[in-house]
Amino acid sequence: MKIRKAVIPAAGFGTRFLPFTKTTPKEMISIVDKPAIQYIIEEAVASGIEEVLIVLSRGKEAIINHFDETPELDQLLEDSGKTELLKLSQEAAHLAKIQYVRQGLSKGLGHAILCAKSFVGDEPFVVLLPDDLVDSQVPAIQQLIETHQRYGGTVLGVQPVPKEEVSKYGIIKGRLVAEDTYEIETMVEKPEIDEAPSELAVLGRYVLMPGIFEMIEKTPPGKGGEIQLTDSINQQIETEKVYARVFEGNRYDTGNKLGYLEATLNYGLKHPEVGEAFKELLSRLNLD
Repeated sequence: MKIRKAVIPAAGFGTRFLPFTKTTPKEMISIVDKPAIQYIIEEAVASGIEEVLIVLSRGKEAIINHFDETPELDQLLEDSGKTELLKLSQEAAHLAKIQYVRQGLSKGLGHAILCAKSFVGDEPFVVLLPDDLVDSQVPAIQQLIETHQRYGGTVLGVQPVPKEEVSKYGIIKGRLVAEDTYEIETMVEKPEIDEAPSELAVLGRYVLMPGIFEMIEKTPPGKGGEIQLTDSINQQIETEKVYARVFEGNRYDTGNKLGYLEATLNYGLKHPEVGEAFKELLSRLNLD
């Protein structure tokens, strides 16, 4: 079955970017000239996704506004003959069919995905976390979809992380079934270094089967009263096969300051309008 739908959880508070996020959603943080969440939707669309559901919380209206039509601005640009700017203005509104649902209470990633149950129906779907930007020749989520088409079932996007950072991520234990694919035996959420089953971390990309909703509904709240998606997937592993795809690409965690700066630097160097001038600027600065 063709995967047509994507879910993007965007209900977090973004406390790591305070004070910026007091009034602006963290997903709207700009990477050169586009908000991070637009890159995420562009990745989904490039992978064949037709419909997108963004899970929001209160105060995230700026996301809705960004992907809405702006007839007054568009008319002004058209009257001024600024056709290139007009194209940029209209781009976000025409990416895909985008819908929204509000997560009333902050109950974790599992609960945020549960909010998409009626949108998904009985189809397999993808989840993309907006903090994780992946710069790759083949879109990261497309790589997971290809693995799903080969093996079926749930597929998690993973990459190796430094051993000292395993406590920040969900870490998998699995059996290698192809050069870039594992059948997952179990997952551990944010393990201590000496308890981590591997150094393969789940990094913000998922292909999920609709049965995950039943698993989430059965999952009791964990630390902080949150429903962890990791716990729900571990339940799923008991009854069906779940895979991990080591996806190719440079992944940037824009949810932390250093990752955001790294993403801005790399996307800036590749930007068709300012990339070369930016490279010259960095060269003149004599940065070590």
